Amino acid sequence: MPEIINLASRIEKQLPKKLSSFIRAAGKVAQKQQQRLYLVGGVVRDLLLERHTSDIDMVVEGNAIKLAQEMADIIQGRVTPHHRFGTAKVQWDNHMVDIAMARAESYTEPGALPTVKAGTIGNDLARRDFTINAMAIELNPRHYGELLDSHNGKNDLEQRLIRVLHEKSFIDDATRIWRAIRYEQRLGFRLELATQELVKQSTAWLDTISGDRIRHELELILKEELPEKVLRRADELNVLVKLHPSLKGDTWLTDTFALARETATTDTPQPQLYLALMAYRLSADETEQLIVYLKLPKATAEILRDTVAIKNKTEELATTGLAPSLIYELLHGYSLTALTANSLATDTATAAEHIELYLNVLRHVQTSLNGGDLKRMGIPEGPKIKEVLHNLREAKLDGRVSNKKEEEEMVRGQRIK
Repeated sequence: MPEIINLASRIEKQLPKKLSSFIRAAGKVAQKQQQRLYLVGGVVRDLLLERHTSDIDMVVEGNAIKLAQEMADIIQGRVTPHHRFGTAKVQWDNHMVDIAMARAESYTEPGALPTVKAGTIGNDLARRDFTINAMAIELNPRHYGELLDSHNGKNDLEQRLIRVLHEKSFIDDATRIWRAIRYEQRLGFRLELATQELVKQSTAWLDTISGDRIRHELELILKEELPEKVLRRADELNVLVKLHPSLKGDTWLTDTFALARETATTDTPQPQLYLALMAYRLSADETEQLIVYLKLPKATAEILRDTVAIKNKTEELATTGLAPSLIYELLHGYSLTALTANSLATDTATAAEHIELYLNVLRHVQTSLNGGDLKRMGIPEGPKIKEVLHNLREAKLDGRVSNKKEEEEMVRGQRIK
């Protein structure tokens, strides 16, 4: 008879008090409703790894929405049901728990979204991506804390291995290739040898996946603590080229991502900045191909296009002694993310200095006079006001005027050059 492993003490120790209390209460409510409830997925993995976590997923053999609604009433939280999928989200204070019905899945063809029907916890675990994510902890009072591990995920955790559950896993859903690499690098694990071979044999199946789904996987990678590790490994396994043949996960990328973190004003750089750095070495045509393949949102696509446009001005920006007004003219109107990417990625120190001058100083320069002031001074409405404001800004940037009085004198023609 296999050893019974109970993780109740780890739930109490490693989860925030309000979450551990919620979990125990939910088990009791499920028992009252004659349903069986389980913790599943990443939270089980992290409890076994003794990592603190607050990302809680539950699976119930029964009605997830009914359970969620009763729990929301008990804790005075709010519930967001998704009747189509048989799932619900419970939120209170700063906490959130996802509850889903146990389900079985089948795939009509490679890359298709799965056909889902109600199932058992065994079905639910068997549909998951890797053994280390295919464990559950029972929450009903009689067996509270007991580990279910029919796929030997605990052993793979101890061996630090990423292993798929079956040999058709990557064919059914090739996005698992990206997830396998992401988990491997995040956890400091390695792909189990047969799984690594399956990755190499299955890269062509990535062509069956929509750009939206691939983009979602890439976004998750770019939110990792060290996304370049995932991209380098993807390059080694000939997976990165499936995004675009010209992308590289090399030392340059590693160094540039590290520089982005060193100079970031927030805890971590925005994923759009990492993406712009990834795409920095692509041509304009290659950038468009990447935008189309990933079906990038308009704002993100513009960041990549701006990145290329600024890069194409590197020679001009590298000119020594450029007037501040000319730097402003070259860079005004581009997204701040694209400008930052170029300042980090360019190999020309002078160009980087000029971009940083624009970012830190020049873009904030404002004239004291505005259009209303100019009209009161007799400047006719229309193109002339725009022209005078442009000339005033140039003069302010270049230090030829420094206050409102000098601007007024310039407008009156006393200092126009």
